[in-house]
Amino acid sequence: MTDSGGAPTAAGAAVGRRIGIGLMYGLWRPRVLGAWRVPSAGPVILAVNHSHGIDGPMLMGTAPRPVHFLIKKEAFVGPLDPFLRGIGQLKVDRHTVDRKAITDALGVLEQGGALGIFPEGTRGEGDFASLRAGLAYFAVRSGAPVVPVAVLGSKERHSRLTPAVPPLWSRVDVVFGDAFEAGDSSGRRTRQALDEATVRIQERLTAHLAEARRLTGR
Repeated sequence: MTDSGGAPTAAGAAVGRRIGIGLMYGLWRPRVLGAWRVPSAGPVILAVNHSHGIDGPMLMGTAPRPVHFLIKKEAFVGPLDPFLRGIGQLKVDRHTVDRKAITDALGVLEQGGALGIFPEGTRGEGDFASLRAGLAYFAVRSGAPVVPVAVLGSKERHSRLTPAVPPLWSRVDVVFGDAFEAGDSSGRRTRQALDEATVRIQERLTAHLAEARRLTGR
C-alpha cells in the first residue's frame, strides 16, 4: 500500500511480509539464524548480500519485521508495478541520483521502519566485495543501525525449471548479524565521512559473511 502521495506504508510492507512468509516457506526450506539481533522497533537498515533472484523475497519472508526494499526500477513492469508498490517496496533508478527513492527511503527510516538494501547495487557474487555509497549515505544521514544479513545456499544449485531460483524445497540459510553504527558519532555528512563509513560497513559485512559461512558450512 502507498499513501495518497505515493510513499510506501507500513501496512503495505506488512502485507508483503505475509506474502513472503507464505511463498518462501511454501517453496523452499529457510533456516533462519540470529533473527533476534534485528531491533524489534525503531529504524534499521538490513544490508543483504545479493547473488540470486530470491534473496529479497527470502528476506521479506524471514525477517522478524516488515521490510521496505529498494528495488531496481526494471523490476516494476506490467502488473508487478502496482503489486510491488502495494506491498511497500521502493523503486529506484540505479543509473542516476533518484531523489524520490532517496526521499522515500529516508521516510521509511524516519517513521521507524526497516529498510532493505543490496549494498552491492546489483546481483553478483554476493560476497560484499564491491559496495556502493548508498548504504553509507542512508546510515549516516538517518543514524539508523545496520544489520548485516547473509543469504546462503541460493546459488549452489539451480532449479530445473529456471536458473533464476534454487531447486524447490531446498534449504536456504538466512543469517542475521549484530547491529552496528556506520557513522563515527561526529554527525559529519561530508564525502570523507561517507567514504570512511563505506569502508567500515564493508569490513563488518565481509566479517559477517565469513562467520555465516562458518556457522552454516556453506
